[in-house]
Amino acid sequence: MSFNRRIRTRAGWAAPIVVAIACVLAAGTAPNADAAPRAPLPETYNFFAGIPAEIADPGGSLPGSNDFGCRPTPRHPRPVVLVHGTGGSKQTNWGAYVAMLANRGYCVFALTYGALPGAPWPISAIGGMTRMETSAAQLSRFVDRVLDSTGAETVDLVGHSQGTYMPTHYLKQLGGAPKVSKYVSLAPLWRGSFEGAPFTEFTDRLLGGADLPICAGCGQMAAGSPMNRMIWSGGSPYVRGIDYTNISTRYDEFVVPYTAGQVDGRDGESVRNIVVQDGCEQDHSEHMAIAGSRRAAFMVLNALDPAHPVRVPCEYVPPFTG
Repeated sequence: MSFNRRIRTRAGWAAPIVVAIACVLAAGTAPNADAAPRAPLPETYNFFAGIPAEIADPGGSLPGSNDFGCRPTPRHPRPVVLVHGTGGSKQTNWGAYVAMLANRGYCVFALTYGALPGAPWPISAIGGMTRMETSAAQLSRFVDRVLDSTGAETVDLVGHSQGTYMPTHYLKQLGGAPKVSKYVSLAPLWRGSFEGAPFTEFTDRLLGGADLPICAGCGQMAAGSPMNRMIWSGGSPYVRGIDYTNISTRYDEFVVPYTAGQVDGRDGESVRNIVVQDGCEQDHSEHMAIAGSRRAAFMVLNALDPAHPVRVPCEYVPPFTG
């Protein structure tokens, strides 16, 4: 692989961040996110659907999320914690998910992790920038708060991109495994991205072993990185006792190859692997659109509540927006 190709590939991790900032500056306004929802919330299946709310209420929460007075129901006894991807936040990444889950009776929570300390808005709404050890500690504190407030014994995690990967540090290194029942991943990258490419060696030479500028977490997602080796500690990225669902897209431009997130479980591990194009060639979602796609979202619903399945639609899904 040429030097220029490697530079372009590394720069690819920043693409969602650039798109998010551009949409933040261009989008309109949304209702005050502090208002308690009294009727079914409008469901919008678009990756950028949460950005207007971030503009209207910087650092706030989407309507239907982060109600620490919420009490789980017998049908949905576990709160759902949404863990955004690189460059995302608790609002910008989850415009397609909070209303969908809240309307179906879930207690929905979302955090922004890994934002650059002390940065002004809108930079403060760009998460996943710091080292994953720091982000995992933030996730740990957030899950504890959710459990304390709701009285639940465990949570279910739904992650996108880095949010499918970083929580493993929480599970394996910070004692989080007994607090999680289901772990649903959109565009997961268990083997790290650009598997087989010498990125760790390249960045070590380029940076002298230092973190990538601005986005320390980005380098930790490379195949062969120390974080990736930790995720595979014990010979598997999974933790027994947790039910995993991996939802990938063939058109993923950042998880390369996309099969890096389609890892089978070993004996005693509960793992289901799904590729959104299987049975639906109309789905052109890539790394961002998979988190805005109705098709992928309904797969998430079925992973969270397999006892009450919904019909997963096959419909045209455009790239980028979903």
